[in-house]
Amino acid sequence: MTKLHTFVVLAYKESDKLEECIKSVLNQSKKTNVVIATSTPNSYIKKMAKKYQLEMIENPEPGKGIGYDFDFASNCVDSKLITIAHQDDIYDYDYAKKVIEMYQKYPTATIIFTDYYEIKGKQKEYTNTNLKIKRILLFPLRCHAISQHKWIKRNALRFGTPIGCPAVTFVKKNVPKEKFQCELKCDVDWYAWEKLSKEKGHFIYIKDKLMGHRISLESTTTEIINNGIRTKEDLIMFQKFWPKPIAKLINHFYIKSEKNNHI
Repeated sequence: MTKLHTFVVLAYKESDKLEECIKSVLNQSKKTNVVIATSTPNSYIKKMAKKYQLEMIENPEPGKGIGYDFDFASNCVDSKLITIAHQDDIYDYDYAKKVIEMYQKYPTATIIFTDYYEIKGKQKEYTNTNLKIKRILLFPLRCHAISQHKWIKRNALRFGTPIGCPAVTFVKKNVPKEKFQCELKCDVDWYAWEKLSKEKGHFIYIKDKLMGHRISLESTTTEIINNGIRTKEDLIMFQKFWPKPIAKLINHFYIKSEKNNHI
């Protein structure tokens, strides 16, 4: 029997935040399914799986890239709704409940996603300049009656990706198996949303802040920014929405947001 909703906890190496993530997805007001997926199986991840009696699913083709890991995680279980839970992040008590309620209203949606807050150290930051900008970009999607239109979905993505990847739940039957697979290292989520924006179906945005995204100086995103990879990838993505000269101009100003590990 097909499961309704599953959290696929994507575990990588040995993160001391993994257990907190697992606890948050197990402690939901609407009980759903939880599994662990990994491309880097090790004794620590196995220990966490055993402690919480969770199935651990190993990627049979590891090392191909982050986009391939994400697609593996989104396809490794038979479930109508799949949330790829990043190991460093946490999910609030009503996340699954609100997502399932929206799916029942909009079963043709491709993705259902919530607003989120940032976690910096031990502090939860619910509002800052970056989050305000993202909420402005997402504002039209708050009207679910028009959120299936291609131009509405793409307009939200023209200046970056305001959609938080770990806040997204996929409606499996409405999305292709290959969503993230590309050669990009940083903008794989923006790449996926751009691809899905051309598919039929709603982008359902829940304005409630129902999960926490951790900002860390040791994160892969921060490392990629420092190496200048993100600037190159941002330009590639902007050119999917704008003529090349305009894309270059936008990217020039966009670089300034990188200093705070933003959009």
